[in-house]
Amino acid sequence: MGVATTTHLILAGLPALRPASALSDTALSDLPGLLIPALGETLTMVGIVMVLVVAVGTVIAVCLHNMAPGGLFENAKIYNVLSWIVNVGRSLPFLVLMAAIVPFTRLITGTNIGIAAAVVPMTIAGIPFFARIVENSLRDVPHSVTQAAKASGGSTLQIIRTAQLGEAIPAIMGGLTINTIAMIEYSAIAGTIGAGGIGYVAVTYGYQRFDNTVMLATVILLIFLVTTVQLIGDGLVKATTPHLRRRA
Repeated sequence: MGVATTTHLILAGLPALRPASALSDTALSDLPGLLIPALGETLTMVGIVMVLVVAVGTVIAVCLHNMAPGGLFENAKIYNVLSWIVNVGRSLPFLVLMAAIVPFTRLITGTNIGIAAAVVPMTIAGIPFFARIVENSLRDVPHSVTQAAKASGGSTLQIIRTAQLGEAIPAIMGGLTINTIAMIEYSAIAGTIGAGGIGYVAVTYGYQRFDNTVMLATVILLIFLVTTVQLIGDGLVKATTPHLRRRA
């Protein structure tokens, strides 16, 4: 193991790897000290990314929906350009995107390892994905709802906020759940470049050391994390859907 790897582990608050001759499965009692910091890093990465993704992606989705034919401010040229950019962003596999924008990531964050370096490609990958989800959710809102809001004298911003986004909230909550789970998966991939988190522990401690205990523990932790997010998302969908809320 190189000095740089050991230094990174120490800075990340994780114990340094033992020499190759001493490799063995990690004791169960040592797992909390290894996995809890990694879980915290994963939650930090995903939390920061999702705040940015929701803020930017929602704006892009609203613009796409309302610049399309029949929208509140139709503009075919800008719609086509914006839609093309979103399609390009969605078409790149995350691992390829992460590697391709390393110079940009280093320019923005000053480094290509750690949480900050992972947030950049994760955000760039997540925004177009979420934008399409929200755009499709807005398309499912009956056009008559928007027309009724316009007839009542609502401003463009009021129509977008209440008649469009307000009616699409249950579908958006479902899409937000899907996107969050995707970001958890991306954070695991980002661990391969030293971003920290559960993926980093799985690769460095589990795969490279052939440590079956760590590998199994990280898999179980990821399943638990994704399941928890899904349950929370299902609860939000139910809470924001009128007919489901009445049944509760």
